[in-house]
Amino acid sequence: MDTETTPAPFERLELRVGPHTYDALAAGPADGDLVLLLHGWPEFADSWSAVLPALGAAGYRAVAVDQRGYSPGARPSGIADYAVPELVADALAFADSQGADRFHLVSHDWGGMVAWALAGAHPERLRSLSVLATPHPEALNRAAADDPEQHHRLDYVRFFRSDDHAAEAALLADDAARLRAAYGGKVPAHLVEDNVRRLAEPGALTATLNWYRAPASVISVPAGRIAVPTLFLWGSEDVALGRVAAESTGEWVDGPYTFEELAGASHWLPEEVPGLVTPKILDHLETYA
Repeated sequence: MDTETTPAPFERLELRVGPHTYDALAAGPADGDLVLLLHGWPEFADSWSAVLPALGAAGYRAVAVDQRGYSPGARPSGIADYAVPELVADALAFADSQGADRFHLVSHDWGGMVAWALAGAHPERLRSLSVLATPHPEALNRAAADDPEQHHRLDYVRFFRSDDHAAEAALLADDAARLRAAYGGKVPAHLVEDNVRRLAEPGALTATLNWYRAPASVISVPAGRIAVPTLFLWGSEDVALGRVAAESTGEWVDGPYTFEELAGASHWLPEEVPGLVTPKILDHLETYA
């Protein structure tokens, strides 16, 4: 496990998008090319804490946002408010708030789903795409249909999608034991504790689980073919997202494509192995600056 967890002096931002206010962390010069970072579940912008400083030091304007449902000021009550088109629109608005017509997009887990959808629908906005852990939604959908192992790996999503709030109760029971266990011991303890504290706030966990509930089916995420230069990093020990989907993701990318398997790494790549993924991201950004 990579232990690069030294705190860094980030800028703290508030981004206003329509009626919502989003909390964000930033590093690097204000006039640098924008790198927008999208986190996954159950994480926040500080999942990128060990990545942001290197991006900023390289001259990029790196901005990681607590996304819809995660920011207390952006927590609408309806499940439909968390549909992927809404999340994509948020990401574009985050870039607009920084004055960036084009930007680099870096993502993990659910943030990866949003990133694939954005890249497919709005390639003109992106300089490059980097996705950690999350296969292209169509590759994952096909793998779940054809590969029994991948189908069962997504049982947790089916549980989260129930609308009786059983998932919330189960995750927060016994001092959030099940929520803590979700990180598999791969995320630094101080981040886990801070995540649990914030997700235990009234309405917070429901809002984040609405990301799973909004699609029409388990992996019904609209994402077309990808024309932008793409880097896809996948950990061989990912318990949720398996090899079949990871290795077939390239079939959906028409632009320049790099796929790297990180042997021995799990799902939590930004926190678990930042020293490994950060240079790969920087190389990709530099290539397509």
